[in-house]
Amino acid sequence: GTPSCSGSRSLPFEFERGRSESSGDEDDDDEDDEEEEVEEEEMEGDTGARFGTDDGELDSDDDRERMINLTELTPYILCSICKGYFIDATTITECLHTFCKSCIVRHFYYSNRCPKCNIVVHQTQPLYNIRLDRQLQDIVYKLVVNLEEREKKQMHDFYKERGLEVPKPAVPQPVPPSRGRPRKVLGSVFRIPPELDISILLEFIGANEGTGNFKPLEKKFVRVSGEATIGHVEKFLRRKMDLDPACQVDIICGDHLLEHYQTLREIRQVIGESALQDGLLVLHYGLVVSPL
Repeated sequence: GTPSCSGSRSLPFEFERGRSESSGDEDDDDEDDEEEEVEEEEMEGDTGARFGTDDGELDSDDDRERMINLTELTPYILCSICKGYFIDATTITECLHTFCKSCIVRHFYYSNRCPKCNIVVHQTQPLYNIRLDRQLQDIVYKLVVNLEEREKKQMHDFYKERGLEVPKPAVPQPVPPSRGRPRKVLGSVFRIPPELDISILLEFIGANEGTGNFKPLEKKFVRVSGEATIGHVEKFLRRKMDLDPACQVDIICGDHLLEHYQTLREIRQVIGESALQDGLLVLHYGLVVSPL
């Protein structure tokens, strides 16, 4: 017979060993079988009571499903700009804050900073650093009843009222299986945005005594926008080298000590070819202790 789950009986191999010890104990074995059947019947009859299947409720509170009010999740699925539920949830890659796509795109028309944490997303093109968060949007649509249907209806009405063709949702196309040798991808997969038109080479010329401990700059080749100023370069050096606020950073191009307000494009135009090395704008920087 099958051993019961109640724990009142011995292990199964003990029961089988008892049956094989003697053929004269068949009567005892029959009694054991009867007792086992009684136990199984008691177990079957008691299952519903012990596990609460008769009335659909469980005995233990730990086993019950916890119902969560939508208000508990609302702070995580609301756009801080329009105060509504996320529509086309879009995340800033620099700080991972999420907004509606239309809200954050409209915000970037007049600012390049995150509306929540005020971090600079990009000097000139913050739209390069946003990505659609489709998983989060799917969660929002599942949590808020009829939100997806209402949004689709509003979009349909918007285009119809203006006599425009309603855009169709993008359907992923199946990729045909490749035959024979794989074709080579022509050209570079990564393309540098045209706005990043200045490549600079940062050369360290030393530090005087008393500047304290600082980390060496790991990467001295940087590609930035020509609209970036020397002030931006100094902030970059301070952050990467973990410089003390009392440490002064002097940046030199050729024989010229540069000012914070000067842009890299202006410097390249004014100083000319003498400032370039293999197409790179060479900037030398030194560290000194600012006077008290």
